[in-house]
Amino acid sequence: MSTKLKQDVSIGENLRNLRRNAGLSQEEVAAMLQVKGLSISREIISQMEQGKYSIRISVLLAMREVYHASIEDFFEGL
Repeated sequence: MSTKLKQDVSIGENLRNLRRNAGLSQEEVAAMLQVKGLSISREIISQMEQGKYSIRISVLLAMREVYHASIEDFFEGL
């Protein structure tokens, strides 16, 4: 029997932990992403961390650079 995969997995807690481990505020992350050409506000960062906003791959890749993290770090423990 096959196992169903959960389609919507929240990585919000991992996003919050990675940001905090990088020593950054939500405002700082938003500013760094905006410099990279992404239209992201502090409010959107907050919503992502709460699992209320679906993150785009382009944003995830930019956050990987900002947090000096691997893609696997975003999905740790899931």
